[in-house]
Amino acid sequence: MAKLTRAAGPSILAALTLAACAAGLSGTAILTRDDEPKSPPVAASISGSGSSAQKGAMDAWRADFHRIYPDLRVDYQANGSGAGIREFIQGTTAFAGSDVAMRPCEQALADRRCGGKAVHLPMVIGPIAVAYNLPSMPNLKLSPTTLAGIFSGQITRWDAPQIAADNRGTRLPHTSIRVFHRSDESGTTHNFVTYLRTAGRWPSQPSRKWTGAGRGVAGSAGITEAIQHTRDSIGYVEYGFASNASLSTAKVRNASGQFVALSPQSASNALKDARIVSKNDDLVVQFDYLTKSQDAYPIVLVTYEITCSNNHNPPVKTFLSYAAGNAGQSYLSLYGYAPLPPDLLAEVRARLGVTH
Repeated sequence: MAKLTRAAGPSILAALTLAACAAGLSGTAILTRDDEPKSPPVAASISGSGSSAQKGAMDAWRADFHRIYPDLRVDYQANGSGAGIREFIQGTTAFAGSDVAMRPCEQALADRRCGGKAVHLPMVIGPIAVAYNLPSMPNLKLSPTTLAGIFSGQITRWDAPQIAADNRGTRLPHTSIRVFHRSDESGTTHNFVTYLRTAGRWPSQPSRKWTGAGRGVAGSAGITEAIQHTRDSIGYVEYGFASNASLSTAKVRNASGQFVALSPQSASNALKDARIVSKNDDLVVQFDYLTKSQDAYPIVLVTYEITCSNNHNPPVKTFLSYAAGNAGQSYLSLYGYAPLPPDLLAEVRARLGVTH
């Protein structure tokens, strides 16, 4: 991976209004410094919530962390990136997992909750699989424009000319395509639509809420189960979920024109030109969905742990330091994730004061 560089991000005005976040954060209580939960003792239970994309990694981390630190327990609810950010802002969790950086108004509220800066720490690279249930097509290939057509509802049958063009010489069934998407606010949705917008001429702006066609299902586990039990279906879900369920996953054409199968290595190849686009201690990462690396699988996401930069909660720092350490990162490829590239991992470890 090329050495990470920093690019200036937009400044956040201190006097941001809450109107832009009203729809997504209605009912959110704003904590003052006096209202903030007090730091627990070192022997404690801490909680986080958010990204379902990282659930497999989080489950493995929590179990191993408790083995190493038997007096510390980490609870994590995989309820989606939007819910995780809301609960962190409300002060009901010690950290949030999110597959997308906070919006400026969310950042302002999170900073207020922290009484300082809330930071994004990238911890997991999660390839997004295009999973499908079409037994007659074990080696489906899809270009980004075909994907956009399927998920926007413009392509409705499996033997459509666009799919046939991607799979020349293959007999396709004349059956209706059954599309599944996330019904909850999802960072996976945001990343998937960002890819379609960039590479496949998707008509609308990326959002954590789905705006395309198909049937909504809550959570990554729900999407996985729906595809597993529905013939002629297709959906997007993190690779770990698809792999554990033995779902078929499509080869996706990248910007070099190659149809690439999904694997942890091909996903890591997509981040060769990643760069940090935030300021100071924040580590928001930007990467190119149109990378010309021939062996890159182009649909990936980065999951952040969001926490306070002035964190006075020792168990939180201990847990995040473990996740960024050799032990935590070594688990990732076993569960369908890709470890952080060396340069990015070094930045995270420096922020947490981790030496190994």
